[in-house]
Amino acid sequence: MVTASTADHPTRRDFLFVATGATAAVGGVVALWPFISQMNPDASTIAAGAPIEVDLAPVAEGQDIKVFWRGKPIYISHRTKKQVDEVRAVPVSSLPDPASDQSRTKDGHEQWLVVIGICTHLGCIPIAHEGNYDGFFCPCHGSQYDASGRVRQGPAPLNLPVPPYQFVSDTKIQIG
Repeated sequence: MVTASTADHPTRRDFLFVATGATAAVGGVVALWPFISQMNPDASTIAAGAPIEVDLAPVAEGQDIKVFWRGKPIYISHRTKKQVDEVRAVPVSSLPDPASDQSRTKDGHEQWLVVIGICTHLGCIPIAHEGNYDGFFCPCHGSQYDASGRVRQGPAPLNLPVPPYQFVSDTKIQIG
């Protein structure tokens, strides 16, 4: 029995070579996929660093809420006009870490304060609406922040950090 291949008429052997090669290629990809896929971060890791959106509509004036972003507590305060006026009346030069209230809020949304709720002294979690300045009070060592998150008293060296955030609508922000 003689099999001869010509360009016009592939033989059964040619078909078997192509089918075997294709099967080996698909099998190789299927075998390698789990090894390559296990190198990607899992969904919880991706979710922990992802930006979050917060709906501000249910937050009443004078109320604070706490959300978590990247494992850190984020205080979102809906400040009253009186609180905004008080923190803007403070001379910036009198503060241990000088910063204006305008630099810590977004234009047109001065009533909203968004800060990372970790004391800059030793990393404790301050309590909102406590202390002498109606801001944040750290019960660990007595650091006090005003309603703009600026350090006013105590051992804390810096203001409460402002995380990266933006308003995506009038009642919704995206943190991160």
